[in-house]
Amino acid sequence: MTVDAHHHVWDLTVRDQDWLTGPERAPLRRNFTLADLAPEASAAGVDRTVLVQTVTVPEETPELLALAAAHPLVAGVVGWTDLTRPDITDELARLRDLPGGDLLKGIRHQVQAEADPEWLLRADVRRGLAAVAAAGLVYDLVVLPHQLPACARAAAALPGLTFVLDHAGKPPVASGAVEPWASGARALADLPHTVCKLSGLVTEAAPGSWSHADLRPYADVVLDAFGPGRTMFGSDWPVCTLEAAYGDVLATARALTGHLGDAGRREVFETTAVRVYDL
Repeated sequence: MTVDAHHHVWDLTVRDQDWLTGPERAPLRRNFTLADLAPEASAAGVDRTVLVQTVTVPEETPELLALAAAHPLVAGVVGWTDLTRPDITDELARLRDLPGGDLLKGIRHQVQAEADPEWLLRADVRRGLAAVAAAGLVYDLVVLPHQLPACARAAAALPGLTFVLDHAGKPPVASGAVEPWASGARALADLPHTVCKLSGLVTEAAPGSWSHADLRPYADVVLDAFGPGRTMFGSDWPVCTLEAAYGDVLATARALTGHLGDAGRREVFETTAVRVYDL
């Protein structure tokens, strides 16, 4: 079976998704629900997923946990809380006591939106990251390539916390450039407690004109640096629908990992996510 380690849902009648700006994201300005995803996931052979936060508001994570508790497809949630809050330890415990709280597997923050490229190295942030580790959770990194050096330094300072790099660190697929992204990704991968999601590549490519060949250099860097045992597939649905249908995203990932053999592909599409997120 297959695990989708990264997708979202949102309901615009509950709250706005303020990142859905510009005409290129207009197709995403509607509700996307688990009921929408479930038949597509089933048709693609996906039996478990990880539901990931989208907005930095405290109300969203409890909602995602409740959704996960009510839907058998979702095996884990990566939520958000303010890492810098003084009572971060108590807040993580509170979240885990909520309905569905046992499905909280990780925390993330939109570091990509922070002006400070070394935001992860701030003392108050590092204190919060240490609390995430103490709670037995993992930390998802949603960052841009220029922030990767800070990711490696933060991870080196916190060997007890598993860091998961979302969307392979958003490499510049559309430009065709590989460096300095590749060096940053490899430096992070040198730390054994880091993992990478093979996700989000289709929306980093040139809109409407990408091919498997455009994505392969970036997938190859990830698979070489992290190895299949520290790489996991994520669809990034529904964001991926800007460029490809759900089943096509999965088929693309399978094509990019075709050289791994059955054992390697099973790690990428199932066992890495199960182990890292304790699904």
